[in-house]
Amino acid sequence: QVQLVESGGGSVQPGGSLRLSCAGSGSMSDIHSMGWYRQGPGKQRELVAEVSNGNSPEYADSVKGRFTISRDNAKKTVDLQMNSLKPEDTAVYYCQALSRWWDYKKHEREYWGQGTQVTVSS
Repeated sequence: QVQLVESGGGSVQPGGSLRLSCAGSGSMSDIHSMGWYRQGPGKQRELVAEVSNGNSPEYADSVKGRFTISRDNAKKTVDLQMNSLKPEDTAVYYCQALSRWWDYKKHEREYWGQGTQVTVSS
């Protein structure tokens, strides 16, 4: 089992910055990727950024150039530095980890944190 705990949400004015952190615990040897999703009011959950093993980070077009994801496998953490925040970034942000393992076929399992609120408003 994998547990994920987010921290670092809050309220900020447009143009401000926040840093979200996610700490993982439990058995994470099969973790293939870690990332951040968000769900704004009345919207579906969407991918913000993720880092998978051996690949470069991927970002949603809406956050490219403003957000930076960083993953530390040794510490089991993934952080999201958010700069130049906009009101449309307001959402609950969720940390996600995807485990992947193989026997005769591929298996995957998602793990989610409880979410942390980010509000961007003047």
